[in-house]
Amino acid sequence: MIIWTICLPAILVVGLATSWALRRRGRPALRVVLAANGLLLVAALVVVAMVAGAGPSAAANAPQAVTAAASTAANGSALIGAAIAVAGSSIGAAIAVAYTGAAALAAISERPELFGRAMVIVGLAEGIAIYGLIVSIILIGKA
Repeated sequence: MIIWTICLPAILVVGLATSWALRRRGRPALRVVLAANGLLLVAALVVVAMVAGAGPSAAANAPQAVTAAASTAANGSALIGAAIAVAGSSIGAAIAVAYTGAAALAAISERPELFGRAMVIVGLAEGIAIYGLIVSIILIGKA
């Protein structure tokens, strides 16, 4: 869990710096970014090869410590998944309500008898957020 708190701000800073460099310097900065991506790809492949070629570790002799660490990591992953589910569904519902609400308002202004139908459509768009909330409750319950 502490890896996320360290890596996410670093990824954000690197992304913003890359965007800034590409806007300011253009093509030379693109070459630097592509070279850095290539180096990261090679480093990741080396790490994967080392992990795949390694034998059983000393941690296999201590199953209780591994089980405790795995359950803590699983709980943290479930909570992050729940947060992503709520955030994604809320953003999706907001976008859907913005478009359907604007269209419903335009339709109601022309024909007031369409109020009920228009509100049903807007309500269906709001249901997306409820689905995300249900998924997050399920994930938190399993954590």
